[in-house]
Amino acid sequence: MNNFPLIASLTLSLLLCACGGGGESEPVSIPNAQALSVGPGPSNNVNLLFTSVQICTPGSASNCQTIDHVLVDTGSSGLRIFSSLVNSSLSLPQEKDALGQPLVECGQFVNGFVWGPVKIADVRMAQELARSTPIQLIGDPAFASVPVSCFNTGPAMDTTGALGANGVLGVSMFAQDCGAICQSSSPGVYFACPASGCKATPVSLVQQLQNPVSLFSRNNNGVVIDLPSVAPAGEPSVSGSLIFGIGTQGNNALGSARAIRGNPSNGVFTTLLNGVTYGNSFIDSGSNAVYFSSASIPVCPGNRDFFCPAATQTLSATLQGFSGSASVNFRVANAETLFANNPNFFAFSDLAGTNQTDTFDWGLPFFFGRKVFIAIAGQDTPAGVGPYVAF
Repeated sequence: MNNFPLIASLTLSLLLCACGGGGESEPVSIPNAQALSVGPGPSNNVNLLFTSVQICTPGSASNCQTIDHVLVDTGSSGLRIFSSLVNSSLSLPQEKDALGQPLVECGQFVNGFVWGPVKIADVRMAQELARSTPIQLIGDPAFASVPVSCFNTGPAMDTTGALGANGVLGVSMFAQDCGAICQSSSPGVYFACPASGCKATPVSLVQQLQNPVSLFSRNNNGVVIDLPSVAPAGEPSVSGSLIFGIGTQGNNALGSARAIRGNPSNGVFTTLLNGVTYGNSFIDSGSNAVYFSSASIPVCPGNRDFFCPAATQTLSATLQGFSGSASVNFRVANAETLFANNPNFFAFSDLAGTNQTDTFDWGLPFFFGRKVFIAIAGQDTPAGVGPYVAF
């Protein structure tokens, strides 16, 4: 078991906020829902949320390939798949700039980067289809040279072991992965890469990696992540549902869920805990723990990224958005004890770790036992226009 911290939100992504209504998972046979699982995955790491995604040659219903163990990340937008896993027979078209130069992306995650070209694919999930979607193929050997400006952003997450998954499905509350920031300037995310070398370049909104859900013809205003509760000691695995749309069908009704609206430009909100204000807060299914700074909870002697209190602590925090607020109770257990007592468990609801001051990352433990709604910016829902999170 590899119990390293994993924070999958992109640093240039427009991160989300939190809220949602509890309940049992809907059956995954519904056309707008598909299976989720928490389990060991390619790297035997804990608290990773996986689904499967089918990619097809644009316009083809038969020349397709299903990629399993794709990490579901509410902290980023866009589909990223390892190039080595994609069949060459798909022959996915290369995205190019106005001069006909190949576009390549440096996906800057909190704990590393992924580098690879932007290709065009049809993306299928459940019975939903996102046509001609820009996606990233990580580690394509045709673009082996990584620019210094990308390489300096952190360690390369260029293997399934380093990433912990076969790819990342970014389903944040934003339609593009860096939006206006990358449209009007060149912050080192997108590069034009002719044979002479790569140079950072601005790109239009339509050429950026897209949240595939925003391109569906229906059920396209957001997603719902529905996971069951997890026992304090953990579970070997967990199954749930990824449901597309908010308030569009019976299985994605908001019910009594309350919306918390984040900053409209980046989605962050405020968390208040024990008199401390964390102004840079977000909800992120791609992080495998709840991460925040604390002067009172000791870190683990063997792994100083996680907390190891002498006894499990029950805490209560308030999530406060631009509008709306909610209280959340959560538990922080001794991470080393959890791992030692349950070596074959991969789902833990009480796992927490350290983070930089002012940042509160509500990772995957937040999602257990909740039905979490993530509304896409600009899309109408029964609770108003996104972006928001509800629970």
